Amino acid sequence: MELVLVRTYYSKGTNGDIFLHGDRVCSTIELPWKDNHPQVSCIPEGKYSLQKRYSLKFKAHLQLTPVSGRQWILVHAANDALKELKGCIAPVSFLTGEGRGTESRKALARLLALVNSLLKERKPVFLIIQSKHNEHSYQTNE
Repeated sequence: MELVLVRTYYSKGTNGDIFLHGDRVCSTIELPWKDNHPQVSCIPEGKYSLQKRYSLKFKAHLQLTPVSGRQWILVHAANDALKELKGCIAPVSFLTGEGRGTESRKALARLLALVNSLLKERKPVFLIIQSKHNEHSYQTNE
């Protein structure tokens, strides 16, 4: 199964939307693009495997692998990329600005329910990250 994250890049953060079969699952926030430098940049566009992960800090969340030149790239709750992220992706319910959103925990719960149901069936789940101006078959409903 493939989820598609369609990004728009800004100077203070990266905003996006995750789609499954053309239907929007949630929005996302990330750090701005800074040449894939660890802890200050979002990760490069590409195709990544999603795995379930649990930690005391983030509780249930997801991990992306493999990420060139980076490790521990997670999908976890956060509402302000510059204050709360170090290269990870945060699902949000609503975008409120560049790299900012609201109701991240609700969006993460929706995304986890979807991904966990697929992984439970032993189906691999991938996240394809691409720029909004790339040609793609997924509609952003704008």
